Amino acid sequence: MKIGILSRKATIYSTNSLVEAATKRGHEVSVIDPLLCYMDITSHHPAIHYKGKKLEGFDAIIPRIGASITFYGTAVVRQFEMMGVYSVNESVAISRSRDKLRSLQLLARKGIGLPVTGFAHSTKFTDDLISIVGGAPLVIKMIEGTQGIGVVLAETKKAAQSVIQALRSLDANILVQEFIKESSGTDIRCWVIGSKVVATMKRQGPEGEFRSNLHRGGQATNIKITPEERSTAVRAAKIMGLHVAGVDLLRSNHGPVIMEVNSSPGLKGIEAVTGLDIAGKVIDYIEENASPGKTTTIGKG
Repeated sequence: MKIGILSRKATIYSTNSLVEAATKRGHEVSVIDPLLCYMDITSHHPAIHYKGKKLEGFDAIIPRIGASITFYGTAVVRQFEMMGVYSVNESVAISRSRDKLRSLQLLARKGIGLPVTGFAHSTKFTDDLISIVGGAPLVIKMIEGTQGIGVVLAETKKAAQSVIQALRSLDANILVQEFIKESSGTDIRCWVIGSKVVATMKRQGPEGEFRSNLHRGGQATNIKITPEERSTAVRAAKIMGLHVAGVDLLRSNHGPVIMEVNSSPGLKGIEAVTGLDIAGKVIDYIEENASPGKTTTIGKG
């Protein structure tokens, strides 16, 4: 097969790991910077050009679209879909998962466990918004934040009011969530491929830090999850429409709750902790499922 990996850099661990796994299995692989792609949007003959040449003959693509380039990156994925190229994660699913509010609403509609969440534009009724999520302490998030950036733990009502006022001064919408105290600064990353959780790890934030992101100094260890957690992770990925996803959940007193569903989960931490060839499992999934024109969301935006 001819596989394209949409990534800004070939040297990134996750990208390099996918290249090695695909090459090992005898596939032809190209790393394509989505920001250097330009598109010929023509009826009946859509095309993508890259570095002066037309991209042709691809059987499948693996989007590794960073949050900062979601708009243009998903446009490139959509163009490949229009050309009949199989994408392991489709453009609509990537956009859906990147919109924090939309993803929470979709998960809530399907009855997936979530932290109690409030969302507002105005600060006129801040006290009521805070009470919706059970009062302080509570977590306040910027919708556009990634890797723990733009996430604040407000330990008192007064602190929460100040943070919310500050965010509104930046013209940011306000998302607040209950603080799951019993999670103790840990979360669980579940790697979902297809309809299976293929690997899991527990992430623990450094001393005094409630965020568990590895990019912020968190530590990862092996963990065994419960059948309920496994089912919740698989269902969350399916609701987003993602075939490959990193599902982050917390253990709460009322069962597993989803924090985020990531369309481009990193491979470095999970492969190091588990010793598993996760990149190889992604390529195996593509081998089993890729076929021309097999895009479920064509015509749906």
